[in-house]
Amino acid sequence: WILLFDGESLFGWETHGNCTWKVADGALMCDKGTDGWLGTKTEFTDFILKLQYRIAFSNNYGQLFRADKGPQPWVTGYEMQIWDEDTNNPTGSIYNVVKAKHPGGKLVTAVEKWQDVEIVADGEHLTATLNGHKVVDAKDSRHHRGVIGVQYHYADMKMEIRNVRVKPLGLKSIFNGKDLTGWSIIPGRKSVFTVTPEGWLNIKNGNGQIETNDVWDDFVLQLDIISNGTHLNSGVFFRGDKGQFWSGYESQIRNQWEGNDRTKPVDFGTGGVYGLQPARKVVPSDREWFTKTIVAHGNHMAVWVNGYQVSDFTDIRPRGKDARRNCRLEAGPISLQGHDPTTDLSFRNIRIASYPKRMDGK
Repeated sequence: WILLFDGESLFGWETHGNCTWKVADGALMCDKGTDGWLGTKTEFTDFILKLQYRIAFSNNYGQLFRADKGPQPWVTGYEMQIWDEDTNNPTGSIYNVVKAKHPGGKLVTAVEKWQDVEIVADGEHLTATLNGHKVVDAKDSRHHRGVIGVQYHYADMKMEIRNVRVKPLGLKSIFNGKDLTGWSIIPGRKSVFTVTPEGWLNIKNGNGQIETNDVWDDFVLQLDIISNGTHLNSGVFFRGDKGQFWSGYESQIRNQWEGNDRTKPVDFGTGGVYGLQPARKVVPSDREWFTKTIVAHGNHMAVWVNGYQVSDFTDIRPRGKDARRNCRLEAGPISLQGHDPTTDLSFRNIRIASYPKRMDGK
């Protein structure tokens, strides 16, 4: 699971329309305005989404997913309606797609109380569950990927959301835990790549690089990492050229910070986009397993460490082939770095899912 809302800030979100948003008492809420929405900067495709919402009486609120950024996310994507007074699309309905069916025809929601929501989008299969009751179970193939957001209609009507988290679905293993099948080692380098008795991919010494034989452009990647030393340096590379040393974007691995302040990373810090955006916080510590989630789509990339978002980068540089100098959109392998003679890191549970192409092919 990864957190889309950290309970403290709007990091990773952007506003659309006339509303302004704030964080209060650990919840996201509309501060003022009307007819606007707040969306993630990162797109998602197949996932389980969980959150809690609380609204005032008669408020009209929508939980958006797989939507495009723009003025009509309920058209370019899906909206789970939250409005008890809409008889055509009662609370829980996927707006103008499928009407929610509440047990016994009686709404299973309430106002002025926190309500539990679970939305599952798995290919064309969509489900919505409210307070433990599944109210939608349908298939629709109109929208395959997009941002997650929250819509606000009426001024001066309180609406809050909290505990917003996502579990990506459809990830497949790209490391079998037995040997290096599916991977290639860049020759002529000093790193040593082995599979441990525990089934981990270990990298010692350096410099060096091992890369997948397959390539990806837009994807979500999750993997577990442990640094078996103090402040060791490594990285996960993507969208580079096959066979080219340290090519592409690099999601940094370095569990080091200044003094006692984890918000001051050394050398971009674990989860930072190396050379482009430092991690806003160094979450993991050395000699402890941690999970990194990397999402890359178009010119946007984001990284979570142990479920906490540490970077959110949009590459506005001119298009080109070299990600160190340009915005690169072309596919490339996933590569793991051996940095120097002190390198000793292990990787496990390496899993990835490709994003489907948009209808416009982008």
